[in-house]
Parts: sequence; structure tokens; C-alpha cells
Amino acid sequence: MPADPSPEERFVDLEHVAAVLAVAPDDVIALVHEGHLRGAEVGSPARWRIDQDSVDIYVDSRTEDTRRAALWRQSQAASFPELWGRGEVRHGD
Repeated sequence: MPADPSPEERFVDLEHVAAVLAVAPDDVIALVHEGHLRGAEVGSPARWRIDQDSVDIYVDSRTEDTRRAALWRQSQAASFPELWGRGEVRHGD
């Protein structure tokens, strides 16, 4: 079984996550409060640390949502007569 990642590898700072997601640091904190990311204020003085795995999961889920939305839009663009083999064909090849 692999060893647990060190704290330096598992948790990343707020500014790094904001840069990776291309959002403001306040938006990252909002994502934590909404439950999309796991993170906490730790240390003295308190600084935000975000769990790297939760960032990876969040990015993967957003990518999957975008992929599904694109497939949905593509399916809505198909004309039913084309699919059924009757009626006018809008996009003849």
C-alpha cells in the first residue's frame, strides 16, 4: 500500500488553487463553503489550505458536466426525420 502523501503534497495554498482554476481567491473560499472543495484555515496566522484531491475531483466533474452538455446540445440539433428516415432532411451529406 502506498504511503500517505505528505502534508505539502496533499494540501495546497489558496492562491495556487485560484490560479489553477483561473478564479479569484474569494471564489475558491466560496467553493469550499458550498462543499465543492475541501479546505480549512490552519496555522497561526490562519491561512487557507485546500485538499489537492478535492481540486482534482472538482475539475474532473466540471469537465464531465461540460462534455455532457455538449452531447445534449448536439443531440438537440439532430432532426427527428433524419433519425427516423422519413420527412425532410435538413443536413444532407
